[in-house]
Amino acid sequence: MAAPIFLYTGPEFGKRNEAVDAVKSALKKKYQTVDEYSFYLIETSLAQAMTTLQDGSLFSDATCVVIRGAEAIKNKTEIQIISDWLDTNPSDSKTLILVSDEISVDAKLKKLVPASNQKQFWEMFESDKLPWIMNFFSKNGYSIDQDAAELILELVENNTEAMRNECSRFFILFPSGSTITTENVEQILEHNREETPFTLFNRMTNVTQKPEERLESALSVLQKLRLSKENNSVMLLAGLTSCFRKLQAWHRLMAENPYPDDFALKTNGFGSKTMQKQYRNASKLWTAGQTAAVLALLSSTDMNIRNGNALLEDVILQKALYEIILKKGGSSAVYETEDM
Repeated sequence: MAAPIFLYTGPEFGKRNEAVDAVKSALKKKYQTVDEYSFYLIETSLAQAMTTLQDGSLFSDATCVVIRGAEAIKNKTEIQIISDWLDTNPSDSKTLILVSDEISVDAKLKKLVPASNQKQFWEMFESDKLPWIMNFFSKNGYSIDQDAAELILELVENNTEAMRNECSRFFILFPSGSTITTENVEQILEHNREETPFTLFNRMTNVTQKPEERLESALSVLQKLRLSKENNSVMLLAGLTSCFRKLQAWHRLMAENPYPDDFALKTNGFGSKTMQKQYRNASKLWTAGQTAAVLALLSSTDMNIRNGNALLEDVILQKALYEIILKKGGSSAVYETEDM
């Protein structure tokens, strides 16, 4: 029997999450009751997550723990914790699933996971996305104009989970058999789009705007995020950190080869033309050194909020955006206001 540990990496959230759900479903078929836990390493230490897995529950037959952000597991002590757990846990009644948005994790961590339990989830090729949307509407009893499908691709995050969720909204709002037009897409998605840390990053990388205009736009998105149900500042900072880590990967890739081919772009997580354009723009705004400074700033902002400054969260987040956009990751002694 393969060890009860799985490793799923890569930027294709939708298929990756389906793989996680498949492991959970298999456990539920085998055991009557399964306790499920999900931890983000930016919020919870690996030791805490592993304690939850080891202790289990007196009232359940099995325990499944999902750890997200597995690329952060690098030091020898953390890897040894997982190794020791595997040595004493031969049964799949306690199952660990490691998940990362990155393409790979530390080699020593990867070595602990059987090859059969590892999988990388790549983004779809650009040429596959339009047919995917057209087919998704068709199999649900709808049709969609090609222009409308192309507009959806411009508005929705580059993964099948986001595409599926956004496209499904039309099945609730329009009767079966309807043909979805660009006007419908503009009405439903463009005017009612929910903001996320990734749409915030998109506003921050708009090279057609002056820095002050980008700051104003970013602060507007931040305000919407803080007023929404997804207002967790830690997760917001984690999302931005993920974006700037990807920008760091872009800088490394371009340093190695300024004209990478499609395969190199795809294997580094930049298979989408939209994403390539976004990170090409971002690289014009922040150099490799400035990107490293921004990542350090995001880390210190996260620690600042965690260390008892929750009442000042909005001010701290606004200051962080100011320093990222106008100061290129540099700190400001005094929070300055700009005439915009």
